[in-house]
Amino acid sequence: MRSFKLLRKVRISSWLSFKEMSFGKKGVFCLQSTQTQTFSVVTCLARASRLLCNSITVTGAPKPPRRRAAGQRRGYSSRRGRGRRRSGGQPGWRRDVGGAGTRSTAEMKGEAGSAQRPGKPKQEGHIWGSMRRTAFILGSGLLLLVAFWNSVTWHLQRFWGASGYFWQAQWERLLSTFEGKEWTLYIIGATQVPSLLFWSFNGLLLVVDTTGKPHFISRYRIQVGKNEPMDAEKLRQSIRTVLFNQWVISLPMLVFLYPILKLWGDPCRRELPTFHWFLLELAIFTLIEEVLFYYSHRLLHHPTFYRKIHKKHHEWTAPIGVISLYAHPIEHVVSNMLPVMVGPIVMGSHLSSITMWFSLALIITTISHCGYHLPFLPSPEFHDYHHLKFNQCYGVLGVLDHLHGTDTVFKQTKAYERHILLLGFTPLSESIPDAPKKTE
Repeated sequence: MRSFKLLRKVRISSWLSFKEMSFGKKGVFCLQSTQTQTFSVVTCLARASRLLCNSITVTGAPKPPRRRAAGQRRGYSSRRGRGRRRSGGQPGWRRDVGGAGTRSTAEMKGEAGSAQRPGKPKQEGHIWGSMRRTAFILGSGLLLLVAFWNSVTWHLQRFWGASGYFWQAQWERLLSTFEGKEWTLYIIGATQVPSLLFWSFNGLLLVVDTTGKPHFISRYRIQVGKNEPMDAEKLRQSIRTVLFNQWVISLPMLVFLYPILKLWGDPCRRELPTFHWFLLELAIFTLIEEVLFYYSHRLLHHPTFYRKIHKKHHEWTAPIGVISLYAHPIEHVVSNMLPVMVGPIVMGSHLSSITMWFSLALIITTISHCGYHLPFLPSPEFHDYHHLKFNQCYGVLGVLDHLHGTDTVFKQTKAYERHILLLGFTPLSESIPDAPKKTE
């Protein structure tokens, strides 16, 4: 007791001061010295005992070192801290019981916040950098697309121009052959040529529909298992209806179209249209067809008209190519013929443009109904889903369906994921299969 009181009164001044005391991995007690400072021996012992209690667990095992918070200064170790000390009067430090300086919580939070603040300019710089890279990529892609498009159209125009004399000569030869009978030439170009292409294409598809061969085509079927085998009587009745619509309804309408076209200009005039003018006509024809077909088609789905008129076309829930013209006579006039005929009337088109447009329209509607998602051809998933569900996907392009929200259910299905141009030879029904049906 006397020695303890004596040590308590004695104050020693030396060049040693105990700045940090800790236990190493092997439990070795380390003392670090800094510059001269006066300490009480009892204070040093109290400091050492407190550190000892904090460092040793109840079982006597040393605690793992605590991780320092972000922005907290690293304490001086025995390697780097020799001969250095933190001044007890330094701002932001508080005197502990033993006189050693420790950082206050507020100061540490302040430094942590200040250390995080420079991150915002870096983040903003990262965003601006990403935006610049995105703009560069999109701009480069746009320039390449424009250059490619101009190159393609230039080559096509060059081909059109180079062969223009040939086609012009052939057209003039036809005009001289049908001189005084231009209406006959018109009927051949507006009705016979498109019909020949329609039945040629559908003849090949009918072979696949009825026999399932060749397999390299039938494997691309969208609704697997449907129309297998094909109902022969139902097919024959559908073909009779299609022939009736073509020869009894379409032919008189196209004959009546001829004098209407002559009001705007002779469709059999001597000069052929330029390539760029035909592209413009094609774009206008497509937009007019999309608007008229969408609203007339949606009108036919009204309960009154659907039950009496449009239900005939929807007898095929898994469509095939030839039933693209399988419809009630009223529907064939309103929804099949008028949307295609209005464009040439508005533009006062040449017979060559009319023939190509009617042929293209028949081929596209055949693909939309064919039931096969074939490689390198437009996707029929959109209209095939309409035949499956009836109340989705009324249009051709899908633009008005998107604006009116009549494709929302379709967009949540696997059919929407498959609604792309197939550029490979693996059927999309295999690469993007339908979700397995839930079994109760």
